[in-house]
Amino acid sequence: MTISATSVRFDEHTMWVELSDGRTLGVPLAWFPRLLHATSAEREQVELSRVGLHWEALDEDISIAGLLAGRGDITRSTEHAA
Repeated sequence: MTISATSVRFDEHTMWVELSDGRTLGVPLAWFPRLLHATSAEREQVELSRVGLHWEALDEDISIAGLLAGRGDITRSTEHAA
């Protein structure tokens, strides 16, 4: 069984993703800078697919598998102290 998103909503700090298995994920917007800095109208332009979420205008793709694994934006590099 593939778990997919059935809806997405936002509050000031969180993206809430309703899943097909009945769970709701609350994900900090800070994990996804493009969404954090987007307008409410831009965030609402989400496209749901079998495997994830897509925002064409923001060039943002988020997989449900990644959210379930606790991964944020993996396109950013993290800096480590030497």
